[in-house]
Amino acid sequence: MAIRPILIYPDPRLRIQAQPVADFGPTVQILIEDLLETMYAADGLGLAATQLGDQNRVFVMDLSDLKQEPQVFINPVIFSRVRRQKRQEGCLSIPGAYEDVVRAARIHVRALDRSGQSVEKWAEGLEAVCIQHELDHLDGRLFIDHLSVLKRERLLKRFRAKRTSA
Repeated sequence: MAIRPILIYPDPRLRIQAQPVADFGPTVQILIEDLLETMYAADGLGLAATQLGDQNRVFVMDLSDLKQEPQVFINPVIFSRVRRQKRQEGCLSIPGAYEDVVRAARIHVRALDRSGQSVEKWAEGLEAVCIQHELDHLDGRLFIDHLSVLKRERLLKRFRAKRTSA
């Protein structure tokens, strides 16, 4: 298992739609371990395979304080979205950039776990936001795509300025 480099915006691979996973063998298991190890090393809440340049439809997240409750989502689908909430979001692929994003406050999601077993749950609050954020990555979308043109351009201007000065 390894800590892998995270793709940084505007890398075009972040815009590629991930493909469903059919084989839960060693390749996917290593990917899951790499995702978790990379996410923890970057101090993230979640990480999608596409952020590592891998096109498998997989993401991981861990919202626990001690980072000991990893969740794995393979081929996730959101079936229901309830209410709206506004929360500040950031992204490991756009480091240092944060903005309020409006998303569903409560969602019903179905996915497969790392052994291929179906898992279904209702999620709300931060968990719902994280699932929607990571699922967006699997569809080639970024949180900045949910912003108005003005907010997105302002955020990207600040992001580019920080990257240039670093």
